[in-house]
Amino acid sequence: MTRSPPASAVALAAPDVDERLAVLDDPLEQQASTRWDTLPDGRRMAETGLVLGGMHCAACAGIIESALLAVDGVERAEVSAAGQRAQVRWDPARTRLSALMRAVQAAGYEALPDAVAPARALRQSERRKALWRLFVASFCAMQIMMFATPSYVATGDDLSADLRQLLNWGSWLLTMPVLLFSAGPFFQGAWRAVRQRRMGMDVPVALGIVVAFIASSGATFDPSGVFGHEVYFDSLSMFVSFLLAARYLEMMARHRAAESLEQALAALPETAQRVRGDGQLEVVSAHRLRPGDVVLVPLGASFPADGRLQSGPTEVDESLLTGESLPVPHGVGDEVVGGSVNLGAPVRMSVERVGADTRHGAIVSLMRQALTERPALVRQADAWAAPFLWVVLTLAAVAGIGWMWIDPSRAVGVAVAVLIVTCPCALSLAVPSALVAAAGALARRGVMLQRLDALESLAGMDRLFLDKTGTLTHDEPDWAGARWVDAEDHALTEPVSQADLAAAAALARWSNHPLARALASQAPEATVDMAGVRVHAEVREVPGQGLEAVDAGGRCWRLGQRAWVGAGQGDASSALPTVYYGAPDGQRWLRCEFDEQLREDAASAVAALRADGVALTLLSGDHPARAARLARRLHIDEARGGATPEAKLQALADAQARGERSGMVGDGVNDAPVLARADVSFAMGRGAMVARVHADAVIVSNRLSDLVAARRLSTRMMRIVRQNLFWAAAYNLACVPLAVVGWLPPWAAGLGMACSSLVVVGNALRLARA
Repeated sequence: MTRSPPASAVALAAPDVDERLAVLDDPLEQQASTRWDTLPDGRRMAETGLVLGGMHCAACAGIIESALLAVDGVERAEVSAAGQRAQVRWDPARTRLSALMRAVQAAGYEALPDAVAPARALRQSERRKALWRLFVASFCAMQIMMFATPSYVATGDDLSADLRQLLNWGSWLLTMPVLLFSAGPFFQGAWRAVRQRRMGMDVPVALGIVVAFIASSGATFDPSGVFGHEVYFDSLSMFVSFLLAARYLEMMARHRAAESLEQALAALPETAQRVRGDGQLEVVSAHRLRPGDVVLVPLGASFPADGRLQSGPTEVDESLLTGESLPVPHGVGDEVVGGSVNLGAPVRMSVERVGADTRHGAIVSLMRQALTERPALVRQADAWAAPFLWVVLTLAAVAGIGWMWIDPSRAVGVAVAVLIVTCPCALSLAVPSALVAAAGALARRGVMLQRLDALESLAGMDRLFLDKTGTLTHDEPDWAGARWVDAEDHALTEPVSQADLAAAAALARWSNHPLARALASQAPEATVDMAGVRVHAEVREVPGQGLEAVDAGGRCWRLGQRAWVGAGQGDASSALPTVYYGAPDGQRWLRCEFDEQLREDAASAVAALRADGVALTLLSGDHPARAARLARRLHIDEARGGATPEAKLQALADAQARGERSGMVGDGVNDAPVLARADVSFAMGRGAMVARVHADAVIVSNRLSDLVAARRLSTRMMRIVRQNLFWAAAYNLACVPLAVVGWLPPWAAGLGMACSSLVVVGNALRLARA
């Protein structure tokens, strides 16, 4: 048996491969992947990054390099086997970018322009520098601790003055790389803050590092001088190591988000098949499309812009843009959204909106606007860093001046002790250490955090907005049952036999539609036998309507929309998706109903959140009746169906205006603006890439129960943060008076500073065992 193509199919030849490569020579396409240089003699040279495919070993790099260098006009080609990327310097007067692509393909490999090479190189440089700074600080700190240990454990004359002096000199030398290299970001941040007349957290950190180093250096060079003989190199290096480790982990989270965004942009359609005035096709860059152009969208391809269909019908998958769980039928004149996928048949579309004017562009704009309004935990810390610093400076100055009158020989030592004991080591680590430990615990559960400070909002969340399709339910529908109905859609008393269901399932197996697959799964043993009659004629699928087959007796059988099958007019307000099976000239039809397939842990997760006092709202782009039915099924108080991205964002803004700290869980592109604006947001691991990029966390496990675990862990984390802050404050309140009156020498202040940091970090590490 053969299956004929849909009647709406347009027989058009596929564009030539050379025509597709020629698009790469468009200067507009080359802007993102090519850097241009002008030589002293006036010639222009291009340097392009390429992403390579098909490489399996290091030898492949040499093959590709040779293929590229053989192209006339290529001056240099460097291929990385590990990164599967190439950098090619070429003369645009002698060759073209498409020629480079052909050379790589002729060698048996694949290549595409690397549009994000500059940003990737910048991240690699930043990551490499941060890792080197952390390594130098940590390595030196370990050596310094070995040099400092004898001073802590020795008693009486166990450690001679000369040997102590030698160990101090060794510690001083090892501290220099930490001060000059590893601590560079703190000094740079402090200098920028001072120039802008602001007091951020880097200012007291840098001041504490400098004072500890100066005091320790004075004690090293002149043990009998005003700085005394105690050094604090071990405390300084350990402090820098702790802070660098926390900042490195935060930087890696930012880089993962940027890389995910680049992958999302790379997945968007780059070319379109534009219909010329003579009816011929030309492949052009999607950036070259203008309103009024007519493009051909093949089966399975994405629409490159917003527009209206000139041919049809077809079915369009808009699930990642609108939240609609089922493919939507579209006919001639219907509007289609750029980024949605054509599932029915090849169609022609008249372009109406391109670029930033498209629905996708509007969503991106909403995301950027929402992202600018998000608060950060670091900003809160900077708010009280300034008064804290001035209090420290005032105390140190008052103590130093006071001791100038009491005992001038101890004045500098007391001032240094005050500065050291109030150095914001524990204060700086109180929040980052707890955030990092909590992030590690969540990662082991399959929840990858991208914004660590969002855990604070999760702990205090008052309302959670939930998407439906892909979040609470699976993409595939669930079987609900079947019954015989008449032309008025009234149920008949006659039961549905297994043979009747098998006949419908046999026809459903000819389609990849989600409802057809769900129906076919009810009779996996069904063949092409329908009601005992062998089908010998063709089976065809009409997009937007359903399947049609003719049996050996010449009778037509259909499976699909109610009106098309002949069972009367469909009920568009039905809360359950339905398909009908039967003959157009029949007296009864088999009504097959499907239900939303809940995730296995959806009900328990919703119940746990409700028990925890979180108000729940269902936001869905799906039919309002379906959204309301699911809300009743899960005991969710409020449901809003048919919600556009703007409506979802407005619902969130209204909740925040009422003073509610709001969260969002979603998976579609239409959820991305809400995910970005929410106080805390989660994206499902199998959702749209753009949604995952702008969420605070990605639930890679796709288990809603992990969201409940994340909230409980965040509540525990905030309790530990408060404990850490209390300890840091109590430590300062207890030790500052001792340092001011001269009862706490600088060496004891340095030891207390290190111990307070260890207590804070150790307390935070309890979260890692969650």
